[in-house]
Amino acid sequence: MESGDVGQVADEVIQHLTSLNNAKIRITLEIDADIPEGIPEDVARTVLENCKTLKFEQQTLDSETLES
Repeated sequence: MESGDVGQVADEVIQHLTSLNNAKIRITLEIDADIPEGIPEDVARTVLENCKTLKFEQQTLDSETLES
């Protein structure tokens, strides 16, 4: 799935499920990014802070994905 597809999933799937009486919807999102050059420290910090603000259960970056 491409990053732009998330909004489409919300519009075309989640919206219909949440409109049902007594529906309890759990959404799970896993993000897997392949960044050969690594993630700059400022970007990593912003991503982790945003994940915390959005109340992600886990907010981690693998050490090998950070720029050296």
